[in-house]
Amino acid sequence: MNRVHYDVTGIQNTQMKTQVKNVLEKLEGVQQVNVNLANSTIDVSYNKKTDEESIRNCIEHVGGKIES
Repeated sequence: MNRVHYDVTGIQNTQMKTQVKNVLEKLEGVQQVNVNLANSTIDVSYNKKTDEESIRNCIEHVGGKIES
C-alpha cells in the first residue's frame, strides 16, 4: 500500500472537503482518504490500481491547489 500527503489550498469549507473526499474515494485503488481542513492537508492511501497523477488531478478538479 502506498501513501501520499499533500499540503493543499482552496479546500475552504466542509462542502468542498466532502466533494474532494468523495471524488478520491471513487478512484479505483484508493483505500483511505483523510482531508484535514484545519491543517489544509490531504492524506491518501492507495494501491497499484491508481497513481499519484490521478489523485492530484482529482484534487485539482474539485478546486484544490497542491502546494509544491
